[in-house]
Amino acid sequence: MSPDKLANLLKDDLSTIAHSTKPADLYHFGQDWTRFHDPKPSVIFYPDNIEQVQTIMQVAHAHEQPVVPSGGRTGYSAGAVATCGEWVISLVRLNQIGEFNAVDRTVTVGAGVITEQLQIFAEEQGLMYPVDFASAGSSHIGGNIATNAGGIKVLRYGLTRDYVMGLTVVTADGGLLQLNKGLVKNATGPDLRHLMIGSEGILGIIVAAEIKLIQPPPPQMVMLLSLSDLAAVMATFTTAQSQLQLSSFEFFSDRALHRVMSHRGLTNPFDAIHPFYVLLEFDEDETAAMAIFEQGLAQGHITDGIIAQSLEQAGQLWQYREGISESIAEFTPYKNDISVTISQVTDFMQRLDTLLMKEYPDFETIWFGHIGDGNLHLNILKPEDLSVADFKQQCESVNDHVYGLIESLGGSISAEHGVGLLKKPYLKYSKSGSEINLLKAIKHSFDPQGILNPGKVID
Repeated sequence: MSPDKLANLLKDDLSTIAHSTKPADLYHFGQDWTRFHDPKPSVIFYPDNIEQVQTIMQVAHAHEQPVVPSGGRTGYSAGAVATCGEWVISLVRLNQIGEFNAVDRTVTVGAGVITEQLQIFAEEQGLMYPVDFASAGSSHIGGNIATNAGGIKVLRYGLTRDYVMGLTVVTADGGLLQLNKGLVKNATGPDLRHLMIGSEGILGIIVAAEIKLIQPPPPQMVMLLSLSDLAAVMATFTTAQSQLQLSSFEFFSDRALHRVMSHRGLTNPFDAIHPFYVLLEFDEDETAAMAIFEQGLAQGHITDGIIAQSLEQAGQLWQYREGISESIAEFTPYKNDISVTISQVTDFMQRLDTLLMKEYPDFETIWFGHIGDGNLHLNILKPEDLSVADFKQQCESVNDHVYGLIESLGGSISAEHGVGLLKKPYLKYSKSGSEINLLKAIKHSFDPQGILNPGKVID
């Protein structure tokens, strides 16, 4: 769309909706946490309500104008990047927590509600919203739903999908869908709510949701263990799972620990550096925890350990895991968010480790992940003397090897961060040609003009 045409629309049809064309705003709202694309939106809209989102889409549809829905922009797959003059619809003002139903234990929230905001609200009701991750203080519920976000407690509580009881979605032509409406049972054909969850904004714009809250768990304990090698990670998980009610089982490498300590000014929790670490959160049971520790020591899997003796110390131990992404952000990490079935984790990690040593000998690699659900985060850090473009090209040259390994194990190239622009060329490693063709047909059915988050996930 020409600048003159856009200016006329902003004066007429869209004059009542807050917007900005300032270069700083275009840059800020035109990208997510990836830094591999130049943001080039033409305007940023800040609708105050659902009706204004509908108006924007009605005008965009009439002029076949591409749009990009935008939440907290904490994604790592360039799913919220606008690179070709798109209109960005920031949902930041749809941040109201609405009606709470104490009987159904559901609450209606706007897409712009921050994850931590919902968690605090749930606690005030004596309940819990268990979907949690390091970006909880900035990620939006709408974006979480659009990527079916997981996080650190999937092992016990599952994914975002498991807590979405209803959705309100603005369609490509500005229509409105009310999906499922909070029902527990609804056997009236395919559930379009679940089609929207994880769709990354290519089928519709999620503007509100009915979220299920749950009873909080009994008091939790946190234990940090240092491990001898990769094989010890899964061995420790198997033992812990059989003897504890786990909420989280998180893994990270010595390099990850080093980066967090350096970034946050933390001291080493142990007397020495160990190759790998796992952090466990579980229902309070110190006797069982000590038995696992002693068994691991005897087997040579565990080399040291700490059990938190207070909530404050538990929070300190969690910092070593939750601070990883923040600590490496300045190095423009190339992120691989990958998964296999839990039973394949040991074989996968060992084969991947061999591959990394061969293909990335000169790059620093940072490992961490949610071992209890088969999800690993492999981060390649950009050397200071290498341009972003050259670094991205070198990382992509290895992707066929990494994703080929994942394909051979029936795994996924994206476990929780979505596909966006970055992972789209590699979708074939996780989905068959028939699946991709069906996805394209679904996309065309919802968005025949191709104006919803164009270029993401599928062409």
